[in-house]
Amino acid sequence: MTEPPVQVAQRLRARERVVVNVDTLAARWVGALALLIASSWLTVLMVRAHRDHTDWHTDSRVAWSLTILAAVALIARGIFLGRPVTAAHAIAAATAVLAGFAAHLLAFDLTGDVLIASSGLLLMWPTTARPDPSQLARVWALVDATSGDPVAPFAMQNLKSYFFSADGTAAVAYRTRLGYAVVSGDPIGDERRYEELVGDFTGMCHTHGWRVVVLGCSEHRLGLWRDPAVIGQTLRPVPIGRDVVIDVPSFDLVGRKFRNLRQAVQRTHNFGISTEIVAESELDDRRLAELTDVLLSSAKGSRTERGFSMILDATLTGRYPGILLIVARDRAGRVQGFHRYAVAGGGTDITLDVPWRRRGAPNGIDERLSVDMVNAMKAQGAQRLSLAFAAFPEIFNEKQRGALSAFFYTAIHLGDSLIALESLYRYLRKFHALGDRRYVLLPLRQVLPLLVVLLSLEFCPRRRQLPTESGEDDR
Repeated sequence: MTEPPVQVAQRLRARERVVVNVDTLAARWVGALALLIASSWLTVLMVRAHRDHTDWHTDSRVAWSLTILAAVALIARGIFLGRPVTAAHAIAAATAVLAGFAAHLLAFDLTGDVLIASSGLLLMWPTTARPDPSQLARVWALVDATSGDPVAPFAMQNLKSYFFSADGTAAVAYRTRLGYAVVSGDPIGDERRYEELVGDFTGMCHTHGWRVVVLGCSEHRLGLWRDPAVIGQTLRPVPIGRDVVIDVPSFDLVGRKFRNLRQAVQRTHNFGISTEIVAESELDDRRLAELTDVLLSSAKGSRTERGFSMILDATLTGRYPGILLIVARDRAGRVQGFHRYAVAGGGTDITLDVPWRRRGAPNGIDERLSVDMVNAMKAQGAQRLSLAFAAFPEIFNEKQRGALSAFFYTAIHLGDSLIALESLYRYLRKFHALGDRRYVLLPLRQVLPLLVVLLSLEFCPRRRQLPTESGEDDR
């Protein structure tokens, strides 16, 4: 029998209830003192073993001291990071200690030592923020009020958590992993609240022992995260690419620089391609079946999805408001591809989510869909249309690469199975619309663990929920 939602929520709250809050000066002193005592005791034992000419490697007292020191060091580290202890943490740590003693009784001494030492890690394991899809209506209202930010619609992604300003007129979208709170793009909503919002958000992160990282921060929002007194740490900006944003009112295909783009579009006209625009939430059964067939026959991962900061999920389910699809059909009426766009700023901003095309579809379909979408949105009064994000465009532009650039160029191509950045850039440069830079803001001393965190958020695959698998419409 399925538990009622209220009982499930109560059980989760009990499991996540903080039983010890270590974010105090007294707790830090206790942690430092315990670490000093454990270290001193181990040193004394090793000195005695040396004086008595005994092998300290086989001395059980030294082994126990090392075990206790490891556990205390892990606890002290958690205390200095400000990580709270929940009921679940305490139970897991106690279980590890009991299992360790049991292993010693069964003569598995090394296993027992590892289990007891790991109890310190379990006790101070970082807490996590749960995704909150129930806030979609509130988040959509803020996205709809945010203009000039191509990344704003991606705040709606199903796996993100949210922190709202005191009056609810602005919010930060983020996810937590391994003790880091990774902010997705810029805040959304009323920009007059952003400074206060960032201060409150970083304060909340401090109480949870989370260190803040910002992925996809725009150039004109860097100042929000620059003050160490507010953020509680020093974040350094590292450029990761540039937005590709078309100025819709002035866009046309006139001029030599658009020759390649005109040729690509003309090829699709010669092939008999036509396009239509439809709201994703208004798909009828016939169109839904046709588009699902394209998704499944695409060269991309149709059964899995990836991404965090600049992508939505739930394609074709109609879950998200403000989603438009532009569909390309051949002369026979068969769908050859479609683009998914998100609307923000009350219709002033349009952002490409993911392009889909059937294997073997005619060349130029992506260019045709983008151009037709720009022209259609021009008639609707849109101001900006974001095609995508061009990662590291300078690397692809260089004709003579130095050693460092060559290394990064090779490393980027190793990830072509996940995302072919150079081919994406070649498509985007046809539009001559490179815009503002975006950055990842991070503490440089923690680059290696943060690479693991950020790459796992962006590239770890998740099972895609296909419309035909849901059994019912999410609309």
